[in-house]
Order: sequence, then structure tokens, then C-alpha cells
Amino acid sequence: MMAAEKEDSYSCEKNTRLPVCIFFKDARFFFKLDKLGVEIASIALPAALALTADPIASLVDTAFIGQIGSVELAAVGVSIALFNQVSRIAIFPLVSVTTSFVAEEDTIGRVSSEPQETENLETSSTINIEHEKLIAENNSSYNESNSKPDSGSFDIEAVETGRRHIPSASSAMVIGGILGLIQAIFLISAARPLLNFMGVSSDSPMLKPAQLYLTLRSLGAPAVLLSLAMQGVFRGFKDTKTPLYATVAGDLTNIILDPIFMFVLRLGVGGAAIAHVISQYLISIILLWRLMDKVNLLPPSIKHLQFGRFLKNGFLLLMRVVAVTFCVTLAASLAARQGSTSMAAFQVCLQVWLATSLLADGLAVAGQAILASAFAKKDYEKATTTASRVLQLGLVLGLVLAIFLGVGMPFGAKLFTSDVNVLHLIGIGIPFVAATQPINALAFVFDGVNFGASDFAYSAYSMVMVAILSILCLFVLSSTNGFIGIWVALTIYMSLRTFAGFWRIGTGTGPWEFLHSRT
Repeated sequence: MMAAEKEDSYSCEKNTRLPVCIFFKDARFFFKLDKLGVEIASIALPAALALTADPIASLVDTAFIGQIGSVELAAVGVSIALFNQVSRIAIFPLVSVTTSFVAEEDTIGRVSSEPQETENLETSSTINIEHEKLIAENNSSYNESNSKPDSGSFDIEAVETGRRHIPSASSAMVIGGILGLIQAIFLISAARPLLNFMGVSSDSPMLKPAQLYLTLRSLGAPAVLLSLAMQGVFRGFKDTKTPLYATVAGDLTNIILDPIFMFVLRLGVGGAAIAHVISQYLISIILLWRLMDKVNLLPPSIKHLQFGRFLKNGFLLLMRVVAVTFCVTLAASLAARQGSTSMAAFQVCLQVWLATSLLADGLAVAGQAILASAFAKKDYEKATTTASRVLQLGLVLGLVLAIFLGVGMPFGAKLFTSDVNVLHLIGIGIPFVAATQPINALAFVFDGVNFGASDFAYSAYSMVMVAILSILCLFVLSSTNGFIGIWVALTIYMSLRTFAGFWRIGTGTGPWEFLHSRT
């Protein structure tokens, strides 16, 4: 059995030696629960549940708000789209680089804590890290590691038993907190012009409820960004269970408080926003409490905060997330300009689209964490196997989701609204939401794979090119085909994202050059 498996694993590479063969490596065994399979599952499943918990809570919010009226549903849809996209611009680069940096630092820290003579430890040139000394001190409870890289580095110190000093964790907390305050001030002070930009005019009935919801929900921005930064730290430790427990606790609180604030206290859309803010602060408190047990969050000096390293790689991902954000925000804006009925239907379809697609993000998180460790140790065999496994699982997951949504969403749409016109448009959007699931799943997994390889530059530049083409499609197709045109353009957008990920690995360029030499 093992001989057959090995032959299947390498036959494609032996015959062609093409990097594209990585996508078919061990294809017959992608469901196998070997050591790697168990590791992926232990990270991916809790991560997927945590990632989908918040969109599911937003779906519950949408269902409750839909009972008030279609205008309120559309108004909150615009506000949620605006809040989420601004949050992604602020936090996505931070979370992504934090996961990779913490995984790298934790891997090297574990090596330095093993009983051994003073030695030099070299890591992958991809992440430009060189450990030159590991100094064991007498009767000391920690090892000190000095780093002298070519560009950007980090120092690892085990401060005390059971608690480590991870520079990236401290950096993420500080940056996340600052960005959260900036986002809250920005959204509250600029709520009205931002909504106008989104297509909600000053005389629109959507403006008042949209502005109320956005202003109140923005009070929770510091908690949102801080909690997401901490989730990035936990992912770097390959611990996705803790964020899951915290997120579920917060979202259950949100679901319980929603009907109380909205209907019992008669606060309407404002009540939904208040419930969401309370849940986000609860999540942050739980995560902070658990993180303090694992990591010493008080760095001995400002140099350990590693701001330069974060800013360098974070700026690249900022370019990327701005491109991603603009595409989705533009789609929501174009839907809003077609009226409250179109925006209400788009909001329902978009929330379902994102909630189900984010299941694949669990695989992306697993791939990123495992690959970051593998590249740090130059374990290219594990890097290759991990990449192929998560991509194959992503494709299967997408196909399953496509069938599930294609069959179930026509019946579930009535949970969000009883408006006949809105339901009609939702029915038009359902085929696009269902059919794009395999494409979406692969796009998300490709992101995680490239982030795990610290391929931030390619991810940024390729996404900018994808966004330019997609924005052109959105303007042209929405003006000629209305609601359908928006979804056709979004399908093209996700397809281009998937192709960009496929091209990088399939051609064996960048950090994947080693695939050319594999036999």
C-alpha cells in the first residue's frame, strides 16, 4: 500500500517534472487522516467554524432586520458592507502577516528551547531570517536568540515557563488597538458622506437607519480589530480552538440580545447594532484573557515590537486588501444605486455567499500556518504535500457547498424577507451564489498557501491587476444587465483571483522555484 502511494505521489513529477503536478500530488489520498491530515483538520475545522460564526450572526441580524421592513434591510446591508470593508482594509494585512510571523517565530523558538550545543540555525531565504547564535545560559529559564538578517528580523525570547515573548504578538496588539480607534473615529465622523458615496442619497429613506446603524456599530471597531489581531496570533500558534470558543460565545450573546433590543426595547436597527458591539467586546475580553496565559505581552524594549517588519509586509497586503475591498464595496454601491429592493436582495445573497465561502478560509488558515513552519525549516516535502492537500480539499468543499446552496437556498430565502420583489431578485442571484462556491473556495485557499510562503509581494500586485479588470467588468455589466450584471462581474472577479493563485504555483516561480528540481 505504501509503495503504491509513493508511486502515485511522484509519478507525475518523475514523468514531466512540471510544478503544476503539485495539484495532483497524492490526489487519491486527500481525505486520508495521516499525520498531516489530522494536523490540517485540527486547525482548519475550528478556524472555519470561527470564521463563519460572525457571518452567520450577521445573517441572523439580517433575518431579524428583514422583519422590520425592506428599507431597513437595505439600509443595514449598506452599513454592514461599508463597515466590513473598512475593517478589512485596517486589519486584514495585520492578521495575515501576524499568522505567518508568529508561526515562524514559534517554530524557531521551539528549536532554540531544545537541549543542544550553541549552533547556527538557518531558515528559508524566502523569509530572510538567519539565526546566528543560540546561547544557553547557566541556570536560566530562557534561551536568548540574536538575529542579524539582511532585511527585517525578529528576536525570540522565552521569558518564563509556559509563557513566551513573541514580538509579533505584542506588535499585533498595539497596531490593532490603534487602528481600531482610528477606524471608529473615521466611520462615526464621516458616516453620512460615506453612505452618500455608497449610493444612499440625502433624500433616500435608507439614509437615517443606515447612518444610525453605522454610527452605533462603529463604537465596536476597537474591539473588532483587537480581537482579529489576537486571532492572528492564535492561528500562528496553530490554535484555532480558542478563537472559536470566544467567537461562539460572543455571537450567541449577539443572537440573544438582538430580539431583546430590537423588539422588546423597540430600538429597531439601533438595537441590532448595540447587540453586535456588546458581543465584540466580549470576544476581545475572552481572547485577551487566554492570550495572557500563553504570551508575555509586555516587550522589554520598543525594538522588539518589530514595527518596521510589519509595515513593510503589511503595506503590500494593504495594497491587496484595498483592491479586494474596492471590488466588493463597488458591487454593493452599484446595487444600492438600483434601489432598496435591489440592495436588499444583494445583501441577502452577499451574506450567504460570504458565510459559506469563508468555510474554505479555515483550510487557508491551516495551510498558511503549516506552510510558514515548513518554509522556516526548509521542509519542502511537507510544504508541497500541504499545499496540494489543502487545495484538493478546497475544491471538494466548494463542490459540496454548491450543491447545498443550489438545493437549499430557494427555500431559505423566505427566512430573510417576505417581500415578493426582493425574493424574486434573490432567486436570480441564487445560481451565481451556488455556482461560484468551488471558485471561491480555491481562491481563498490559494491566498492562504501564498501567505504561508510569505509571497506577499506577488499576492499584492496580482490582486491589483485582478481588481482593475474586475472593476471595469462591474461598471460595464451593471450598466447593461443590472442586478444580473453585478453577479456576473463578481463571478469573473473570483475566477481571476483563482487563476492568479494557480499561475504562481503552477509555473513554479517565486518561493515555489524548488518545484522545478523535485523528482
